[in-house]
Amino acid sequence: MSKVNIVYWSGTGNTEAMANYIAQGVGEAGAEAVLLPVGAASAEDLKNEKAFALGCPSMGAEQLEETEMEPFMCELEKEIAGKQIVLFGSYGWGNQEWMRDWEARIFAAGATVVDGEGIAANYAPDEEVIEACKDAGRTLAGIVK
Repeated sequence: MSKVNIVYWSGTGNTEAMANYIAQGVGEAGAEAVLLPVGAASAEDLKNEKAFALGCPSMGAEQLEETEMEPFMCELEKEIAGKQIVLFGSYGWGNQEWMRDWEARIFAAGATVVDGEGIAANYAPDEEVIEACKDAGRTLAGIVK
């Protein structure tokens, strides 16, 4: 069975909920979802994967979480050229600048953001975001098969 890695950092549980909905979509499409909190993941885990998901909420001044996700991204950027990546996360303020910056960073590293943009939830995921997450999971499962 094909597998899809879903690496995330979550402070309040909202981004973790999004990861679980992506995993649900992966399973619905017949692949295995592997949920990895970023502290349990490494760039090595992803370097041979065609596609995967990364999740992080907006932190501070609209940036990635600094102690785990940012160092992980610095390591991962060297390994992602040619990969297809779903980005997702929640926010409670701002205008989603952290997601646009993250998308630009992925593109600059030579990878593709699935559907051209990340999935952002204002606080907890609503029905629209839940469906977008499930759809993203199904898309990832199709890519890795």
